[in-house]
Amino acid sequence: MHLRALLEISNYCSQDCHYCGLRRGNANLKRYRMGPDEIVATARQAAALGYGTCVLQAGEDPALDRETIAGIVRRVKAETPMAVTLSLGERPEADYACWREAGADRYLLKIETTDPHLFARLRPGRRLEQRVACLLALRRLGYEVGSGFMVGLPGQTIESLAGDLEFLRDLPCDMAGIGPFIPHPGTPLGQAAVGDLDLSLGCLALARLLLPRSNLAATTATASLHPEGRQRALAAGANVIMPNVSPEHLRPHYEIYPGKLMPQGSMAEYRKAVEALIAACGRTVGTGRGDARGRCV
Repeated sequence: MHLRALLEISNYCSQDCHYCGLRRGNANLKRYRMGPDEIVATARQAAALGYGTCVLQAGEDPALDRETIAGIVRRVKAETPMAVTLSLGERPEADYACWREAGADRYLLKIETTDPHLFARLRPGRRLEQRVACLLALRRLGYEVGSGFMVGLPGQTIESLAGDLEFLRDLPCDMAGIGPFIPHPGTPLGQAAVGDLDLSLGCLALARLLLPRSNLAATTATASLHPEGRQRALAAGANVIMPNVSPEHLRPHYEIYPGKLMPQGSMAEYRKAVEALIAACGRTVGTGRGDARGRCV
């Protein structure tokens, strides 16, 4: 099992996706953006607790420009031994190249769905081809590449889920996150049904068979829907948990969906709780960066 320190650095987003609570049209969300010094200081704390990877995640925030992120990556790499994963959405290839040169190791960009018609309905003004092009650019630049999808989106079919799994296999992904769709009331899909957890776990198990050497996450959404959601995801093939290390006062505002599982206590206390959960499942916590085995390059 690998633990990744998840740091949600901004909840501003220029996109208006129909499924996400961070969408720019959600006027009820209290917005925040962490400064570089705060980000680096939090990363140092995570490294001191033994995390081998820091995941810097945000909405598609234009204020997190190329040079700002490059500077943060350089500092984290210089001041900690951690690998750096970025999850900042669709960006020009020049941004990805700059961040890779600065030292970023991995990039997570979930495809969400490979059905082009469903994708277009969910992400107004964006096309599936653009997102695929970003993933292919990240592969060319030498990143460990992560993607994934939601299960239970309105209009999704079993056939489209099969296509999603085939996409992860064919890319191929070094890491992937698969979890149930949870509607947010501040979005156009706010009244939709919650995605089926068992179907999500089935997709995760199939992903493990298709990607035997890749890192697969037990997503927060599984834990948000069921008190033993993470344990069930581990049994289905997941080998990564990403404990949230964001400053406690900011965590409630990164609300992609409501009812998200929130860490209790300090960063150190939460890590101990996750380690206990892993031990109870008969697994051990890995050390070091936790790179994908036999990278899919």
